[in-house]
Amino acid sequence: MAKKNAEKSAAVGVGDRKPQKKARTKVHVDPVTIVIIAVICVALIFLVGLPLVKVLSTAFSTDGLAVLKKMFTSPANVQIIKNTVVLGIVVSLIGTLLGFLLAFVQAKVNFRGKRFMHLLALMPIVSPPFAVATACITLFGRRGIISNQIFGFDWNIYGLPGLTLVLSLSFFPVAYQNLLGMLRSLDGAMEEAATSLGANGWKVFTTVTLPMLVPGFAASILLLFVEAIADLANPLVIGGDYTVLASRAYIAINGEYNTAAGAAYSLLLLVPALLVFIIQRYWAGKNSTVTVTGKPAGKPRMVTAKVATVPLLIFAWGLCAFVLLIYASVIIGAFVNILGVDNTFTLNNFRYILSGIGNESMVDTTILALIATPIAGIFGMLIAWLVVVRLRKGAAVMDFVGMLGMAVPGTVLGIGYLVTYNTPVKLFGVQVLPALAGGGAIAGGALAIVLVYIARSTPAGQRSGIASLLQIDKAIDEASTSLGASGLQTFTKVTLPLIRPAYLTGLTYAFARSMTTLSPIIFITTPSTKIMTSQILAEVDAGRFGNAFAFCTVLIVIVMFVIGVINLLINRRRPGATKPTALAVTHVA
Repeated sequence: MAKKNAEKSAAVGVGDRKPQKKARTKVHVDPVTIVIIAVICVALIFLVGLPLVKVLSTAFSTDGLAVLKKMFTSPANVQIIKNTVVLGIVVSLIGTLLGFLLAFVQAKVNFRGKRFMHLLALMPIVSPPFAVATACITLFGRRGIISNQIFGFDWNIYGLPGLTLVLSLSFFPVAYQNLLGMLRSLDGAMEEAATSLGANGWKVFTTVTLPMLVPGFAASILLLFVEAIADLANPLVIGGDYTVLASRAYIAINGEYNTAAGAAYSLLLLVPALLVFIIQRYWAGKNSTVTVTGKPAGKPRMVTAKVATVPLLIFAWGLCAFVLLIYASVIIGAFVNILGVDNTFTLNNFRYILSGIGNESMVDTTILALIATPIAGIFGMLIAWLVVVRLRKGAAVMDFVGMLGMAVPGTVLGIGYLVTYNTPVKLFGVQVLPALAGGGAIAGGALAIVLVYIARSTPAGQRSGIASLLQIDKAIDEASTSLGASGLQTFTKVTLPLIRPAYLTGLTYAFARSMTTLSPIIFITTPSTKIMTSQILAEVDAGRFGNAFAFCTVLIVIVMFVIGVINLLINRRRPGATKPTALAVTHVA
């Protein structure tokens, strides 16, 4: 109503003219903008559309249908589905609980070392997928340093217990970031009102704080469920005989050479992932928990009672100490012969990985990630700009398709690229692309890997870009258009400088995600293009944990160094701008 009145007031009083229905200038879609829209649409088709269509068509082929028909009748397949569901439920609940407790401590308890705790909580995000699993095997396996050598336990870490431990530690930062943002944005006036009415701290927590966080809990549980069932790296390393759909699809393709079966198994991963994605988008659009003013009116109510703060801090620092133990094991393990068996200091692990195949994989991975990072960053910002500012129709569709690169499990996307780009791509009988993946691919499959990196990384910049643009008045874009600037000029000279922090978020996430991803690219790597995560998997499979630890250490150093350089370069260009965070990670939301 207020908006309509404002528009009416703006239109009235101009000479003797009648009030106009539209107070704002309609953004003119110039030819350059039309070209940008066309390029984005074509790129989304090749990045996400075709691979998904090919996965579906392969899954419903004759061989794929044969597997699908046995999916719910074969005892082995039924057990795999049960294993996947159980793993997803357990990890989602435990990971969300860990993330919430740590977020609550960060937002509601005053103590020293908050920044350090926050950085430790984010460590699993910027590390390769094998770091936690390999360290847990070394520390808590049957001959583990802690489980066996210190406490004398003979614990079989392989299977569901180990997967639960590793995946919960790997994914709890997702819930932590989601819930931390919600806790910090809660209006303290509501808690103050409950306290003034006589409610004690526990009553305020259970009747005011928790109900406000229900959407965050639901989103985190759904996200972690999808992340857990779609993960491929950890089941390959620590899954043992506990087979899940992701590892079964991998075995079908790499072990049985049955692409149709792999697509059929991956289809069962695609359905829940897309359902969760659609439910979240619908829920976020139709339901929200907000304050009356939309802006916190009171000070956040901090927890001060020692009966609560002491246990909370013990838990929080205990969890952070465990994370620190895991990564300390990775770093120390890189400098000894065999951690826990022969702790003699050595540099042989680094000599091995810095020569031959190891060195090639570092160079190849870093170069491909550096190529994909700026493309994914700009691509995400362009989609956000079109969705929020330029498009009147089709904005929701473009936003949805752009996010599919993150919503679709990596295993599904990798299989999609395998079946789509392993041979020349034809549309209506006309070849439009040569083979991009497989033995006959140009550049040894490197182009397909770059496309996967872009597809997986673009949604992070897209979401942060949309969030930033929604806070900027569209009149700025309209003013640029009215002065004769084309869509490309407006985007590069007006919009992009205004959303620099969002752009930086897209860049940092794109590089970190590209360097540490495995699930989608393991299906399309070739002998001529070596990727660090694939090499780490090979070292772990061979039992050379020292080499794997050295790879993980170098990978983490490269990621942190490049992220620091990106921050430094962008901040130097505009010293007076708001300083963005060093690393912001966006998940499907």
